[in-house]
Amino acid sequence: MNAGPASFPDRDTVAEKLGAFAEADQSFLRLLMENPEQDERLMDGLYRHLDLASEAKFLNSLKLEKLGQWFGNTAPARLQMRLMEAGRSSQHAAYQAFKAGLSKAGGLDRAFPKA
Repeated sequence: MNAGPASFPDRDTVAEKLGAFAEADQSFLRLLMENPEQDERLMDGLYRHLDLASEAKFLNSLKLEKLGQWFGNTAPARLQMRLMEAGRSSQHAAYQAFKAGLSKAGGLDRAFPKA
């Protein structure tokens, strides 16, 4: 019955942090990105956040684009491809805004430079 250290945080907690996105939440997310064992939790939370944004009555695409830019500038190289895959996983405007922010930040280009 021991879940281990990788069971925290759950995807809803990560989605809440992405939704609020205050300075303390950004610090929490940076700490989460430092540990490769937490990558699945982070990605699950990101998908949850994007799903909630796509179901909302009001779509704040500027906030989602800013989130994408922040991830593009902050996330380590090992996550950049997965983040771009998340942005491309749906045709909904929420996902497209996130992908636009990632593209503007150029994190994928820094992680995988052109030969």
